[in-house]
Amino acid sequence: MIKFIIRRFIPHHENISDKRVREQYGVLAGALGIICNLILFILKLLLGLFMNSIAVISDAFNNLSDCGSSVIAIIAAKMSNRPPDIEHPFGHGRIEYISSLVVSFIIFMVGIELLKNSFTKILHPEEVLFSWISLVILLFSVVLKIWMFSYNRYIGHTINSGINKATAYDSLNDALATSAVILSTLIGHAFDLAIDGYVGLLISLFILYTGYNVAKETVNILLGSSPNPELCNQVKDFVNEGMYIIGTHDLKVHDYGPGRTIASIHAEIQDTVNIVDAHLIIDDLEKRISEELNINIVIHIDPITTDKEKIKGMEEIVKSAVEEVNNSFVAHNIRMTIGYRCMNVIFELSVPSPQVPAADTIRKDIIHKLKEKDPQLNVIVNSITALT
Repeated sequence: MIKFIIRRFIPHHENISDKRVREQYGVLAGALGIICNLILFILKLLLGLFMNSIAVISDAFNNLSDCGSSVIAIIAAKMSNRPPDIEHPFGHGRIEYISSLVVSFIIFMVGIELLKNSFTKILHPEEVLFSWISLVILLFSVVLKIWMFSYNRYIGHTINSGINKATAYDSLNDALATSAVILSTLIGHAFDLAIDGYVGLLISLFILYTGYNVAKETVNILLGSSPNPELCNQVKDFVNEGMYIIGTHDLKVHDYGPGRTIASIHAEIQDTVNIVDAHLIIDDLEKRISEELNINIVIHIDPITTDKEKIKGMEEIVKSAVEEVNNSFVAHNIRMTIGYRCMNVIFELSVPSPQVPAADTIRKDIIHKLKEKDPQLNVIVNSITALT
């Protein structure tokens, strides 16, 4: 059904790399969320008041917070698509992440308020009225929330939207929470047990947990979490395919919002290659990566020396330093670039598999040891892998 709606309301929906199309996806998801959650809020609020059930009322206000989240999602989709300006040269894509954080705060506030009301209901229990029509309405709510989970997950994966992915699993949580309300209503009716307040308490805790997860994921992105390993491998593979390129190192990826990724990498080229040819190769790679991976990348050339005597001397220095740190470590694929004020030495390191988790400490120890031997060295331990 969601594919039909997308085809109906989003022209050129298949062109997801277009910022305008991506914005339309976000607006459509938000509009559907507002409509569905408003319907559920009104139905559940009236139902909760009729049944005198804090669990149903809690569920209703949870849907109202979801409605607010959808409004924020629409605003974010519009604002994040604004073009770069003087104050924001990399665009406004991170507004989408900030909006996710705002959504988490709304979820927290709703959860805390419902937590207080549930405690009151536990201390002062009241009779919950039962009717089969009420159960039918709640079942309809579960089905609608499962559909909302489905379409938000589809859109989230289609346009790589964090806020839609978070909304998808929030909808799934709502479906589970409403299922718990249905179960508690049936148990309370069958066994005459006052468990309404306790179920409301569980739902409020569930809401708080959802808010925590949304906030945690968003904060990680804003702080600069590690880039996707698959994306890193794609970039390295692209660069390594370039003519005369014998290796890469120092890949850095910066996320300025979905579809707004900036990266830099050092490409190693033999120093015998003509500088004009090297420039043409790098320029072509930057354009291809931009077009095929949608990444704005800057590729720095590192001219790798072909002087065999200098390479041999550097290999002896590196292997000696590595053995002094740990004689079970193996340095390989050693290469170097010669600069005006320093020399770059680049190599891979293999260590016993139990020591791989200590890679950062190992890297620092080896760099320190090599700098003791030659302070002018700029040491790049490109990777640390397990010995085979």
